[in-house]
Amino acid sequence: MPEVRQVGIVGGGFMGSGIAESVARAGIRVRVYEPDTAPLQRSRERISASVDRAVSGGKLEAPDGEALKGRIAWTSDLADLAEADLVIEAVVEDLGVKRKVFEQLDATVKPGALLASNTSSIPIAELAASTGRPEQVLGLHFFSPVPVMKLVEIVVALQTSDDAVGRAEAFAEALGKTPVRAGDRSGFIVNALLVPYLIAAIRMYEEGFATREAIDEGMRLGCAHPMGPLTLSDFVGLDVVAAVGDSLYEEFRRPEYAPPPLLRRMVSAGRLGRKTGEGFYEY
Repeated sequence: MPEVRQVGIVGGGFMGSGIAESVARAGIRVRVYEPDTAPLQRSRERISASVDRAVSGGKLEAPDGEALKGRIAWTSDLADLAEADLVIEAVVEDLGVKRKVFEQLDATVKPGALLASNTSSIPIAELAASTGRPEQVLGLHFFSPVPVMKLVEIVVALQTSDDAVGRAEAFAEALGKTPVRAGDRSGFIVNALLVPYLIAAIRMYEEGFATREAIDEGMRLGCAHPMGPLTLSDFVGLDVVAAVGDSLYEEFRRPEYAPPPLLRRMVSAGRLGRKTGEGFYEY
């Protein structure tokens, strides 16, 4: 089973940068691709700040932090990912955008390389159909913040080969993560369980049944959750919660999956949670 020695990341946002940092921390070289230079610079600054925090907090020695940064490169030329053993797509949660990325990767990346998506809800089979190598396409769903969270969902589509799954699991373990296999249906394991819970909490707040604090404290203190559902929604990103809800509703047509009007209005207003400084709470 070929070892993953070189990784490409398409998308230098919060998730893509977190994946790149985790890959580099495991001693694997990684290139982050964005077509424009401004997102690349933000990715570089985000990773540098994260590594510096780990060093100042005593979680990483200073020389190791510098070595970690040295294993990451940034590029605006997709051809620079051609020799990667694995490319992970981490762009916006939009099927059309992701399919275009997979078409481009299929034409660019060497034969035999794995093509993975970090999607939280879009069926992998739809992305694999955009390539001529569906047996090498799968989901690698990381959780936020990637350097801290230990789980990776390995999403296995109908045509994903056993070899691809084995290589992906070995890669996740090399990063110090715990891989779990999930079938190729909307939401996979975690979001299929989590998002209806978050939507129910948002609907409860929208209807004026309880305050945001009461809802969050109820689940935090009553169920020993580390944070309440509205705080967690802000942490995940309200746009992500809405997108996963839409995907689940599209696949299963169950009302509990449908994002409530308040959530849609907040997304339209740009109140997306922590990443924009305002969601159900202010940051």
